[in-house]
Amino acid sequence: MSDSIFTIGAEGINTAKIVDDIRKKVAANMELGVYTDVRVARAERTNLANLKNEDNFLAFYLECLRDAVFVDINDFEIHEQRSKFNKPLVLLKKTIWKLLKFYTYRMWTQQNQVNGLLLSALESSESKNQEKVDELEKRIAELESKIKPNK
Repeated sequence: MSDSIFTIGAEGINTAKIVDDIRKKVAANMELGVYTDVRVARAERTNLANLKNEDNFLAFYLECLRDAVFVDINDFEIHEQRSKFNKPLVLLKKTIWKLLKFYTYRMWTQQNQVNGLLLSALESSESKNQEKVDELEKRIAELESKIKPNK
């Protein structure tokens, strides 16, 4: 019996095969680098705890951070879907956006600087740690090769 509160099923549907197909597709997409997109990085934040033991965990998330590190402070197209008040609302929204942009531009710029510095520090730390691990692994291999067990 399943631990879930409810189950969904349909006759003739092989859910195990569907799940297996999805896992294979995800693995193939990971290999191709499809999931380094910023939106995927945001969605994957909740999976950090589940992926801590993966070999390429840190490299993958550093790449995602590189893609998402800076706040987008560029203008964007403003649309209004309510046709009755379309033009006045677009004008109002554009005016509000200009006021907000004036007010927040400096804050965004500073946040981008902090984000960039934090990412650089994290990458530098990871690089130094990896060099140290590589050096220690090399030393261990050398020591193990000198001490051969007598059998």
